[in-house]
Amino acid sequence: MDQINSDKYKKKSLTQEFFNSCLGRLVIVGIVLFALYIFALITVPSRDIMLVETVDNVHECLQENDSIKADEIDEFINNISRSFSAADTAKTKREVFKAFLKYNALEVYSHPGFKTVYLFNSMYPQGCRIGIGAFQTVFSTLHYEELVLSNGAARGDYGKKLNEVEIPAEELNDIFVEPYHYQGNPEN
Repeated sequence: MDQINSDKYKKKSLTQEFFNSCLGRLVIVGIVLFALYIFALITVPSRDIMLVETVDNVHECLQENDSIKADEIDEFINNISRSFSAADTAKTKREVFKAFLKYNALEVYSHPGFKTVYLFNSMYPQGCRIGIGAFQTVFSTLHYEELVLSNGAARGDYGKKLNEVEIPAEELNDIFVEPYHYQGNPEN
């Protein structure tokens, strides 16, 4: 019985005490995070890789969006699959992709450890992030609703001129009012 309990009361070495302490665990986590950061700095994708992969993600987005999405989970799952697959560019309609190139612009920004791709168009003049590049992979965050594929009124005939509205002749008499000229106060 004394042998079983004697292991509990043995003096631990300084390294064992350090690794079991809170400070030791924080130092270990810090070293691991620093090593991941150095690895991320080394494996940041280049600007060209970012643009090629993002255009590939746009091709996939244009191909699969022929119906209305039900919720955000659909977009999230599609973005995961886009990040690790390649699009068949022959399936993308030429007119739709030409419209994308005409009305949208892509810009790559560098950050320490990663890069981001922003989409600029008339709907997002300040830019909208559609991709994050880290560890030699471009992770897509693209939503179909962010793309501008035509230029025109979003709803209704907002571009229609007001003087093109035809009013029937019998209503014209009610619209026009004869001018009134003030001639002073007749009671005075």
